[in-house]
Amino acid sequence: MAGDAPGPPVKVLAAQLRGAVRGAGGTWQLGRAEAGRAPLRLRAVWMQGTVVEVERGGAPGGSARLQDGSGPFTVLGVEEVPKGRPCLSAGKYVMVMGVVRSCSPEPILRAIKMTDLSENPVHKNMWNLEVEDLHRVIP
Repeated sequence: MAGDAPGPPVKVLAAQLRGAVRGAGGTWQLGRAEAGRAPLRLRAVWMQGTVVEVERGGAPGGSARLQDGSGPFTVLGVEEVPKGRPCLSAGKYVMVMGVVRSCSPEPILRAIKMTDLSENPVHKNMWNLEVEDLHRVIP
């Protein structure tokens, strides 16, 4: 997958995505030199974090600022995606799948899907380990 066309959303932390550089065709190159691996091409990501604030009037479709423990990130279009249970309030722990719009100075995504994970603390407690484990096995 490292050199192929981007596939499904890749689980990442805000700190990892902050170092990505723009590639060809709307993709991003996620550096993995510290792990001795080639950069990973991606377009869509899966991130999880706690909602810090929601802005319903600014960007078209609204936006939300989240924090995943490694840093903040912004999600655009939060009012226009499937969400299941209402999850757009400060303090909720949510999953976001989205297309990367920018990585620096902090990640900005255009939301594809959001889901409230607040009811089960295991989601938050295990997130860093899930991401770490995934990046160990992606070639």
